[in-house]
Amino acid sequence: MTDPNRIAVVTGASSGIGLEIARELVDHGFDLLVTAEDDRLDAAARELSLTGARVDAVRADLTTQEGLETLVEAVHGVGRPVDVLVLNAGVANGGPFLETPLEDDLRVVALDVTATVHLAKRIVPAMAERGEGRVLVTSSVAATMPGPYYATYAASKAFGLSFAQALRHELASTGLTVTALLPGPTDTAFFRASGMERTPVARGPKDDPAKVAREAVAGMLAGRGKVVTRSLKARAQAAAGSLLPDRAKAALHAFSTRPLRGPRRENRPGGGS
Repeated sequence: MTDPNRIAVVTGASSGIGLEIARELVDHGFDLLVTAEDDRLDAAARELSLTGARVDAVRADLTTQEGLETLVEAVHGVGRPVDVLVLNAGVANGGPFLETPLEDDLRVVALDVTATVHLAKRIVPAMAERGEGRVLVTSSVAATMPGPYYATYAASKAFGLSFAQALRHELASTGLTVTALLPGPTDTAFFRASGMERTPVARGPKDDPAKVAREAVAGMLAGRGKVVTRSLKARAQAAAGSLLPDRAKAALHAFSTRPLRGPRRENRPGGGS
C-alpha cells in the first residue's frame, strides 16, 4: 500500500485529524484528493503539494446531495483507482438536546452518517472489485457509550463504528479492509466548532492530532479492524464503554460533556474531526 502513484481520498482534510492523516499519507508516498467545505482547504492543499505529491482539492458541502456527487465526480475525474478512502469529515452539536436547533442536529446526521454511507456506496464497490485497498472511517471513543449533551454526535459515531465493522466483515474475502478510528479528545478546533468550549472535556488534556493520525494510518495500512488512540484516557473510556450498563455509561459521559455555566456559543460549520 505504499507503492508510488497510489491515490488516497480524504474528507474533512482542511484541519485537525483529517489534515494530519493527509500529511501521513503523503509521507507514505500517496497522491491525494482532499475535500472540505471551508476556505482552509486551499492552504492545506498547497502545503501538502510542497512534498511533490499530486494534490487535488475539492471544495464541497458533504451535507448535500450536490456536494457529495461533486466529490464523487472529482474522484472519477482523476482517472485512477482509489487505493485509500478516508471518511473523516464530521461535526458535532453540543448542548442539551431540547435546546439545540433542529437544523444543527440534522447537519450532524447528514455529515457524520449520510455522507459516510453515500461515499462508501459510490466509491467502495470499485475498490472491492479490484480486490485491494484500505478504508478508514473516523468514529470516536464517544461511540462506545451514550453521549448526553451532544447526543446526535455520539449516536452518529456509534453508527460509524458499527457501519465500519459490518463492512469489514462483508468485504473480508475481497482483499479490501475497513478500519474504524476511535480517537479520544484531541487538540483540534472540534470543541469550538461544536459549541462545546465550556465543558470539562474541552478544558481537559487532549491528544496530539499528529500522533492520532500516525496511529490511524499505521493501523489502516496494516489492515487492522479498529484503532483506539493510545492515550490512557481514550483507552479507559473505550474499556468502560464495553463494561458498564447503559445508564452508568451515560452518566459517566455526562460528567465530561455537560456545559458549564455561561451562554452557549453558536455552532459553527465543521469539515472534519
